[in-house]
Amino acid sequence: MKKLLYLSAILFLAACSNKPKDKKAELADLQKQQAETTSKIAKLQAEAGGTDSTKSSDVSVMEIKPGAFTNYVQIQGKIDAQDNVTAYPQSPGTIIAINARAGQHVSKGQVLVQLDNSVLKQNIAQAQSQVSLLNTLFQRQKNLWDQKIGTEVQYLQAQTNLQSAQKQAAALHEQASMFRITSPINGTVDQMDLKLGQVAQPGITGIRIVNADVLKVKADVPESFAGSVGTGNNVKILVPDANDSVITKLTFVAKAIDPTSRSFAIEIKLPARKSLRPNMTAILKIADYSKHNAIVIPVKTIQKSEDGDYVFVNNSGTAKRKNIKVGATYGGRSEILSGLASGDQLITAGAEDMEDGDKVKVLKGS
Repeated sequence: MKKLLYLSAILFLAACSNKPKDKKAELADLQKQQAETTSKIAKLQAEAGGTDSTKSSDVSVMEIKPGAFTNYVQIQGKIDAQDNVTAYPQSPGTIIAINARAGQHVSKGQVLVQLDNSVLKQNIAQAQSQVSLLNTLFQRQKNLWDQKIGTEVQYLQAQTNLQSAQKQAAALHEQASMFRITSPINGTVDQMDLKLGQVAQPGITGIRIVNADVLKVKADVPESFAGSVGTGNNVKILVPDANDSVITKLTFVAKAIDPTSRSFAIEIKLPARKSLRPNMTAILKIADYSKHNAIVIPVKTIQKSEDGDYVFVNNSGTAKRKNIKVGATYGGRSEILSGLASGDQLITAGAEDMEDGDKVKVLKGS
């Protein structure tokens, strides 16, 4: 009988343990566990430096303000004298006198070198004697003709003979002038290596004269700039060897394109400068585009993608990506044709790995 009672009790307890658990009690238990887990996560986040899991970056910004922008074409040229010529004799002859030396200032028309023209001098003397004789005969014949003595033919013949002799003498004088080297300009003798007794030849033996008081810069510009480079454009000229610079305007632009170099010639007149000399190298920065109210940003802030160029701006603590259209670029700055407006806070540093919507923290002093 006791065994039966124990068995009944065991069966009753087993039946009670297999009874389904209350759903509400199970839910309450899970919610408690969730609360404990959330509390632990919050505590760990606080200890790790904040509860915000959103990416945040330290950045520097600059406010977009319209300003002047100028694009320059940079090329190399050289300084030349406005008057830089070589004087030659017009006839061959032996040098018998040298009247100038290198470095000497000379005037236009001054005789620098005399060639031997002794034979011509004799012919000129003979021609002058002939002119003198014929002039005397003409004057006598004229006096007779004025008195109605003699014929008109005799008078005209005497006049013609005199005029012919005068022309012959003038031609000899002109020929004699070809036996000398004269300066065609006012300037300084820059090079002369002639010696007494040397035979001078036209086009070979000469003297270079330079007027260094009037200088110019000559250069060739690629034809791709033919539409933007013209007379009157502003130009900055840097002369490294003279440690000097000049700001002026283009004074000459050739219309024709050289078929070999595919370029066109330009010239710029220079003010008088003692530091500048012919054949010095000059760096030319020609302004081919200028705008007063341009939006200009540093080139380094522009990023590229398959969709085009873009930048990031600070939008109340959040990075905002803006697609832009870039214009001319010079000196590390680019003009922005569209995509940015005055007042935008352009992110200039810290945007390398940034994504649209990232939180940003602006550094002080930027």
